[in-house]
Amino acid sequence: MLHRSWRRAATAAVAALLAATSIAACSDDPSDAKDLSENRAGAMADYGIGKQFKASEPVSFSILYNNHPNYPLRDDWLFWKELKSRANVTLTPVAVPLSDYEQKRSLLIGAGDAPLIIPKTYPAQEDAYVSSGAILPVSDYLDLMPNLQDKISKWNLKSEIDQRRQEDGKFYLLPGLHEKPWQDYSVAIRTDILDELNLAVPKTWDELYTVLKAMKAKYPDVYPFSDRWSKPNPAGNLLNILAVSYGLQGAGWNFQHTSWDANAKKFVYTGATEQYKQMLQYLNKLVSEKLLDPESFTQTDEQARQKLANGKSFVISANAQAVVNDYRPDLAKTNPKAKISKIPLPIGPAGEINPASRLENGVMISSKARESKNFVAMMQFIDWLWYSDAGQEFAKWGVEGTTFVRDAAGKPKLAPDVNVIGLNPKAPKHLQKDFGFYNGVFAYGGKPELVQGFFAPEEQEFQKVLNARPPVAVPPPHPLNDEEREQASLWETPLKDAVYQATLQFALGQRDFSQWDAYVAELKGKNMDAYLTMVNKAYDRYQKDHG
Repeated sequence: MLHRSWRRAATAAVAALLAATSIAACSDDPSDAKDLSENRAGAMADYGIGKQFKASEPVSFSILYNNHPNYPLRDDWLFWKELKSRANVTLTPVAVPLSDYEQKRSLLIGAGDAPLIIPKTYPAQEDAYVSSGAILPVSDYLDLMPNLQDKISKWNLKSEIDQRRQEDGKFYLLPGLHEKPWQDYSVAIRTDILDELNLAVPKTWDELYTVLKAMKAKYPDVYPFSDRWSKPNPAGNLLNILAVSYGLQGAGWNFQHTSWDANAKKFVYTGATEQYKQMLQYLNKLVSEKLLDPESFTQTDEQARQKLANGKSFVISANAQAVVNDYRPDLAKTNPKAKISKIPLPIGPAGEINPASRLENGVMISSKARESKNFVAMMQFIDWLWYSDAGQEFAKWGVEGTTFVRDAAGKPKLAPDVNVIGLNPKAPKHLQKDFGFYNGVFAYGGKPELVQGFFAPEEQEFQKVLNARPPVAVPPPHPLNDEEREQASLWETPLKDAVYQATLQFALGQRDFSQWDAYVAELKGKNMDAYLTMVNKAYDRYQKDHG
């Protein structure tokens, strides 16, 4: 941390205190106004930031456990043993296969049989359980969670947290928190072709167009860009990363019906905006000039990979794993001299932004937990394991001297006899399978150095570039009530289908842009205006009720 004068440090401390206070103040019914005297069995009297949680008596909590096929649940994991030793906590997993997790979670909650702790819940998935009272309004109990409050304050996450609030002003999901956004998806480029043509790595979408033009001039029989990830959503990744580069909330596989217009201070329909039109005009330009393979919108991943491997394309959507696990091995078989790398997300009209969310999947709490004599201890424990620096390091890296060691700078690194994601490929033990650490139920979020601890050096460089960009502005809260949510669900599918169909038609040149107004009129015919009125009414109502 940079050295500061005492005056600046004091100012920062006051600001942090005020921010933390404002977070707690958002709760309609904070827990210090409740009587929790009967619910403190096992709790620490002096629990706080930087303190190891250890229950004052042995406690046990049931937890819904997402059983991942890559590291099936084992009773003899060091994770469980160490949790008992460090925290005096025994977790009783109710194991559900990964493939059935969401359905089983819904059934258990609906029947009133859910375990007390319900992790692996993604933002907005909690919405379905709010009105029944089956899950706890966790925002009422933030004063029991000092590490969570500290990170929300220090990392300026209040606007992201506020976006998760329901109509009553409360939130019901304890999300995984990232200090910095983690944007993984971009495009990968054959860098040996760039070198051959004496071209720099493109930094913007316009520069990418120029690169594709040069590739086409040199290799006229090639579609320079042939894309993957088009099933089930056509051009799922490409449309999404383009949309956010144009200042929209998302498209493709992350299609968002509404985007926030900060100037007009209202929500607009994403698929009807001028930015969406400009994005499609960009894609149409690539297709019409034969720079983007029209089959990109319909082909399978395997077909896209084959084209790349056989020199029929040079550019493709990518994330870190796809480059290492798919593209390089594919190319090694067909063209050992070929080189390919994921490039930093190209910059578009919205300027330099990091579009990834800083909130990840998180934890719901069954409302039954509130009646438990160990309720306070449970909230303290959750705060330690999921939100303290020490708890996050433990969940990811495990036990020093057994699963990891520290380098000269004090940073953790895998013990030489332990492997994970191919970092020590010949090691006899596996961090996830044999020890239960780096488990998606418990390990996510945190500081960049923790999140990126297992990243290859090139991926760390990629993240360094993206982390230097400011996070994308978060739209304000606009929670729908139950009746509105039901109505929205009836309108959203026809609207989304219409947008998807027109997106393909405009991008592929099957529909001329002189038809844009007619397309918008079609969306209006599918209740677009009524949908927007409802969303903006929800925004106005929330502003009036909660500020």
